[in-house]
Amino acid sequence: MPRRPSRPAPAPAPAPAKPAAPAEKGQLHPRNRHQGRYDFPALIKCSPELGAFVITNPYGKPSIDFADPAAVKVFNRALLKQHYGIEHWDIPADYLCPPIPGRADYLHYLADLLADDNGGEVPRGADVRVLDIGVGANCIYPLLGHREYGWCFLGADIATNALASAKAIVQANRLEAAIALRQQGDALHIFQGLLQADERFDLSLCNPPFHASAEEATSGSKRKWRNLGKLDPKRKLPLLNFGGQAAELWCQGGEAAFVARLIKESAQQAQQVLWFSSLISKAANLPGVYAALTRAGALEVRTVEMAQGQKQSRFVAWTFLSAEQRQAWRNSRWR
Repeated sequence: MPRRPSRPAPAPAPAPAKPAAPAEKGQLHPRNRHQGRYDFPALIKCSPELGAFVITNPYGKPSIDFADPAAVKVFNRALLKQHYGIEHWDIPADYLCPPIPGRADYLHYLADLLADDNGGEVPRGADVRVLDIGVGANCIYPLLGHREYGWCFLGADIATNALASAKAIVQANRLEAAIALRQQGDALHIFQGLLQADERFDLSLCNPPFHASAEEATSGSKRKWRNLGKLDPKRKLPLLNFGGQAAELWCQGGEAAFVARLIKESAQQAQQVLWFSSLISKAANLPGVYAALTRAGALEVRTVEMAQGQKQSRFVAWTFLSAEQRQAWRNSRWR
């Protein structure tokens, strides 16, 4: 089985250059800006519109109603503005509103992965290029990755409306030099037909559709509302928690089928990406992922566990390059 591995723009003090020690169980990555409780007074001072959505939770602490899509969107906007200097962020109604701390964790652990090939130093700046498969309307990974590490991104998606929203965010924040967007014109493919032959990326990341059908996605949301004690028949809750369009939440065969296709196509771009990666929401899918990676000929595989409180998640990263080839890659690309 594959082994487990043990900031440019207005923002707080920069993160340390070296990879941080592994996070304690249930905690965010040590470089994650969202440790501890949210500072609602500071968030409201930065984004006054949030004040209208703040409530007092059963423990007597300020919070928001995470079952209210409008509240979640304004909350995300405030987090992005306070912590990352993103002045303008919005998404169309019913599109996925991402949990920012968890998205940031994925990027920080990917940075540690690159540091392993760089003498323990996280490579920063525009020389590092990242491919975001399924950038979505929210464009969250390119925004966070560029603000934290100065990386340049190519965000790809099949949905015209999602790309239009992402483009509006990029332009509003004058980030065109750092974040490019591209449409995958063939819904049956992921990498094929997307990349140009001379393009190279140090990382690819992906948050794949979790579910196998719209019905499964809806059922999952109802289960989450029930677990949160919010499934009140007197209240009209959003059909999908945190929103989400079809391509964001489900595909034929669900996560397992999508990631299998991602792995198979990655082998065809083996020399164009240093490290491929994908979130894996269901631990039960890992054996199939490992088997697909073996068939594809991956030379090294890493599984990185992450957690935000009680929420457990993970990503799997793989490369088709040997240690010697990765060093040559580093020497030719990272100044």
